[in-house]
Amino acid sequence: MTMADELTADDAAKSNAKEDRHFVTALARGLEVLACFRSGDKLLGNQDLAERARLPKSTVSRLTYTLTKLGYLQYDDEAGKYRLGTATLALGSAMLSKLDIRQLARPDMQDLADFSHATVSLGMRDRLSMIYVENCRSQAALTLRLDVGARIPIALTAMGRAYLAETSTSERADILERVQEFDEQKWPSIRDGVQRALEEYQRLGVCTSFGEWQSDVNAIAVAFRPASGSSILSINCGGPAFNLAPEFLLDEVRPRLLEMVERLRRV
Repeated sequence: MTMADELTADDAAKSNAKEDRHFVTALARGLEVLACFRSGDKLLGNQDLAERARLPKSTVSRLTYTLTKLGYLQYDDEAGKYRLGTATLALGSAMLSKLDIRQLARPDMQDLADFSHATVSLGMRDRLSMIYVENCRSQAALTLRLDVGARIPIALTAMGRAYLAETSTSERADILERVQEFDEQKWPSIRDGVQRALEEYQRLGVCTSFGEWQSDVNAIAVAFRPASGSSILSINCGGPAFNLAPEFLLDEVRPRLLEMVERLRRV
């Protein structure tokens, strides 16, 4: 399990039960089971889901039965496992259809991807992850293969750090508290990385991650809140480190990325 796999429903339930008597633990667990399906997952069994959600298998069995009855999961008799059902597709499609900024940003994102021979992605926060909601690649062969729906950790990536720099102090503190709970051992280095990112955001206007998320990946990112008042979004530009030097990203890509985001802020 990685940081992008999040604190589980049980972790959330324990935290929220003390704070909010209206918190429905059973609902949280059901949603956590759905969240166990990642980009690229086709079928997951009850044992897979129990391990990812860190819930008893008997609990997961009841949840998957209920979610199947409601159409959120579909059972594959031959494999004895589950896939996401059409009800989740309807929810995801409804959400994406409201993000008009995806269509508005795409031409500029593609231009930047072609210029940089890299990948340019638009993402939004989900708990301790950033989820890609739009993605543009250059025609060059050497780019990151991350599609819409992919998750990346919020505290280690340029996209996530830009979100942390743009959000409120209170939300940032809450997120980082949960990151610390998730990985106490790595927390000191994570904290130092985030602090450096906040300082460079003030100085450079972007956050960087040069080999910190994955040793062979470099990226920069900017976060913004559209004038329409929707949630904070982040745009990154990244790719293989041997193809994207930090100097190129900062000297050549950064001005173009900042100009694009300034236009999108007014949407």
